Amino acid sequence: MIVTFTANPSLDRTVALPGPLLRGEVQRAVSVTQESGGKGVNVSRALVASGLESLAVLPGADSDPVLAGLRATSVPFVSLPIDEPLRTNVALTEPGGVTTKVNEPGPVLDDNQQEALIKLLLESSRGAGWVVLAGSLPPGFPADFYATAARRLRAAADGDAPRIAVDSSGQPLAAALTGGAEGMPDLLKPNAEELAELAAAAGFATAAADDLEADPAAAAEAASAVVRSGVGAVLATLGSKGAVLVTADGAWLATHPPVAAVSTVGAGDSALAGYLLAHGRGAAPADCLRQAVAHGAAAASLPGSTVPAVHQTTPDAVTITALRKD
Repeated sequence: MIVTFTANPSLDRTVALPGPLLRGEVQRAVSVTQESGGKGVNVSRALVASGLESLAVLPGADSDPVLAGLRATSVPFVSLPIDEPLRTNVALTEPGGVTTKVNEPGPVLDDNQQEALIKLLLESSRGAGWVVLAGSLPPGFPADFYATAARRLRAAADGDAPRIAVDSSGQPLAAALTGGAEGMPDLLKPNAEELAELAAAAGFATAAADDLEADPAAAAEAASAVVRSGVGAVLATLGSKGAVLVTADGAWLATHPPVAAVSTVGAGDSALAGYLLAHGRGAAPADCLRQAVAHGAAAASLPGSTVPAVHQTTPDAVTITALRKD
């Protein structure tokens, strides 16, 4: 089983526009969709859609629309009851897949609620193969919350700890490298911008995010620096350029033929789900990367924050190239 932990879940509303976004003007939407979201929630949704067992751990009142959406789509979850409503995020998508997002900060959880969330995660993760710690943190959470959660997961497992994946950004992502050996993730899933930040935090003078996205070899070099800091593997998604996977044993680039992009919301989360799905089936690292890119491409071709099932993906269309690893 794969457990996902989303400290700051959301109701994701996607507004499809008929043309480019016009600032300061009135525009009529072509369609509006909404899904229960947040990075970890999206990973669970994608895994369940593909028939894999997953459990989403998150805060939220029983009547909250986010939890109602999970029930409606038969995604298993456990939640910590809170009084405040969960946030709503809005994505504006233009033809061709250009996406503008406006994300709310989320409810404030006090120290007792933060501790209760970690305890709920520990209880829910017994016997899990992977735990995914994903997304932004609500206001007031310490930046090293994910590193603390990783340490406590391993301490509670008594030698049979789940593998831990982290997919976040900004300070929570950088702090994932500061938890010592017991707090280090087995897998990090940054995009190009986040990879540049991670590499800098690992002491590697790297290029700008745009340069990393355009040059997979440079992205692999930056990811190698992060792996040398103690992380098990780095799966870096590079938008339409595909993704690179770097481990202690090798580095690979995966590319997919161009797709007609509809919405990029959740594409990175779907890529992580694809990787975990393949890993759970015993696939080699390069083939885990193959399924990750196939999942990400499929997600970009779907409206809103819709996640693909494995039968909607085309892993045979993905090209894998081994890269030199420094």
